[in-house]
Amino acid sequence: MSPFARTVAVMVLLTAALTAIAGWAGVRYGLSQSRPRPGLDQLVHHELGLTADQNRRIEALESAYAARRAALDSEMRAADRDLATAISTEHAYGPRAQHAVQRFHLAMGELQEQTIKHVLAMRAVMTPEQAGRFDKTVSKALAPDGP
Repeated sequence: MSPFARTVAVMVLLTAALTAIAGWAGVRYGLSQSRPRPGLDQLVHHELGLTADQNRRIEALESAYAARRAALDSEMRAADRDLATAISTEHAYGPRAQHAVQRFHLAMGELQEQTIKHVLAMRAVMTPEQAGRFDKTVSKALAPDGP
């Protein structure tokens, strides 16, 4: 190997090593600086100081919502399967694909509606002070950069 080729090879290896180290350091720094915001579940169950009755009522709401969500998630997965079948058989955005997309959108829209209703139903169980803290967390989740 010529001296020039050896120099180029060493420089490439050194550059790759330094890039890997810098990338690792950047990720470590980023992770150390991130401060995860408490999620809605964490806030509701651990930080609002709910009474036993409030907890019982919210758990009942969550149980009902979980069942509705599971059914809608299943409907969206079924619509995705239909879309995959339609695309693989029609090889175009034909009537079957359009129907599958509409089916998915209907289920997704219903899930969004049910989620909003669930959030508002939980809020109705809370005291005004609890609801204020809850509202701030919901607002941050929906619009992290503010309205």
